[in-house]
Amino acid sequence: MDFYVVTYVIGWVLQFEAVFLVIPVLVGLGCHEREHALIYLGVALLCLITGTCFKLAKKKKGELYVREGFASVALAWIFLSVFGALPFVLTGEIPSFTNALFETISGFTTTGASILPEVESFSRISLFWRSFTHWLGGMGVFMLILAVLPMLGDHSINLMRAESAGPSVEKLFPKVRDTAMLTYALYVLLTVIGTIALVISGLNLFDSSTLMFGTVGTGGFSVYDDSVVSLTSSQQWIIAVFMTLGAVNYTAYYYLLLRRFRAILNFEEIWVYFGMIAASTLLIAGNVHGLYPTMGETVRHSFFMVTSIMSTSGFATTDFNGWPAFSKSIMLILMLVGGCAGSTAGGFKVARLTILIKAIRKEFRSLIHPEEHKKLYVNREPLSSETLRSVNSFAALYFVTLGISVLLISIGNDFDFMTLFSSASTCMNCVGVAFEKVGYGCNFDIYSGFAKYVLMLDMIAGRLEFFPLLALFFPSCWRKY
Repeated sequence: MDFYVVTYVIGWVLQFEAVFLVIPVLVGLGCHEREHALIYLGVALLCLITGTCFKLAKKKKGELYVREGFASVALAWIFLSVFGALPFVLTGEIPSFTNALFETISGFTTTGASILPEVESFSRISLFWRSFTHWLGGMGVFMLILAVLPMLGDHSINLMRAESAGPSVEKLFPKVRDTAMLTYALYVLLTVIGTIALVISGLNLFDSSTLMFGTVGTGGFSVYDDSVVSLTSSQQWIIAVFMTLGAVNYTAYYYLLLRRFRAILNFEEIWVYFGMIAASTLLIAGNVHGLYPTMGETVRHSFFMVTSIMSTSGFATTDFNGWPAFSKSIMLILMLVGGCAGSTAGGFKVARLTILIKAIRKEFRSLIHPEEHKKLYVNREPLSSETLRSVNSFAALYFVTLGISVLLISIGNDFDFMTLFSSASTCMNCVGVAFEKVGYGCNFDIYSGFAKYVLMLDMIAGRLEFFPLLALFFPSCWRKY
């Protein structure tokens, strides 16, 4: 392990966070919240100084290999969250550091789980920062840094690999920086279009932009106590559409720009994703139709909640806790699956589910026809054994971690199983909404401090897809070459 490289990368992240914090400072000044703006500016200066010191610690030129990439990303996300939580504590809006850290990690990981009973009493600057963390963490902090700076050359792919979601990392261009720039350009474009659409629908600019941060970033923090229940039906449809688009693999948008329509048609994950949304919406609408006065309202709430859960956003237009068990079971399954690889969504990912189903089908056929040897194909291309092994390993780690998390948060928290299971699931899959005692209108402050830290680790592990965070706990990761 080259510690100089790790501290150098963390230094860059803290310096970028200092720049990020200047934006809410400007918002605070514009909203006449000068005292809070000064606190945010002070934290920005602290980030800048600390980041500069970390970068100066790099005395020699080192290489960013896989171990350094995993350690840098995992530690950087922890440092990012710790410093990001300080404004909430120093302004007194979330006095408890544990609660402030929970809220901040939930923001950066785009989980959207909250410990706050209500948010409308928050200052505008803190509401902006809270939602802005969603947008920064949605596509990934390192993706933004790689788009702006070359940093460590070709080895920067190890940073992208550690932070990106999915069974494999696809470079759209030979250079990592070009791939990062295009991805972030598409991300910004979706955010701007969505914000404009909400403004046209009658929502003010502040609410439109903060809600779209959580929509395109698939986070779910709202500036309203009732999530988005109080919005008009047209505004809810806009958010639902952009949540759906935010959870689509961004490679599909790249193909669309190049008019490679055949590649899009062969993109199996996209069609499975939309098929699951359509099927789930119809099943839930048929199950809950008696709870709403019109079929239009039934379809709207069903589609919104399906896209909110599957995109791992976590917004809500209705109290889904009162839905029948069948509908809640569908939502729980969607929570575990999540969105597409290469998107801002969390969860197991549709791509992995598709590969596992094909692998199971192939195994079943080999039992019936032992002499048959067929390759697995995804998007009409042969699936490598490395990718299949990665998916199998991830699946095993995913369910083991989920089981251990449920067990740990049950210590000192005598809640029903659905509350415990959905809490661990929603944090590990970066969804944000759960059921029963942490369902609609509830929050995660009911948990003990120990349980909150377990759920925080779940959020980071789920966002980084386990391996970068778990690597920190292996002594072999820290040995020098």
